[in-house]
Amino acid sequence: MTDWELILTMVGEKATTDITISKDSNGLNECKTSAKEGGTIAKNTREEIEQKTGKSIISKDNYLDLTKKKKQIKHEKCK
Repeated sequence: MTDWELILTMVGEKATTDITISKDSNGLNECKTSAKEGGTIAKNTREEIEQKTGKSIISKDNYLDLTKKKKQIKHEKCK
């Protein structure tokens, strides 16, 4: 998972939480609707970023592997 994937996941989760609270959603159907709305916000954000940059945000990389690679590169530069 890349930085952008992680950020957009957080945007979707936070948007869903805030929508659920503001609508006082109760029960599965209402919460499901809030979740879809929060997910749509993250999706629209992703699509706009991809449109502006011309690059896909989606990757097959694992975030933990990327973090290890960044640490290795940083360590190698210090040598």
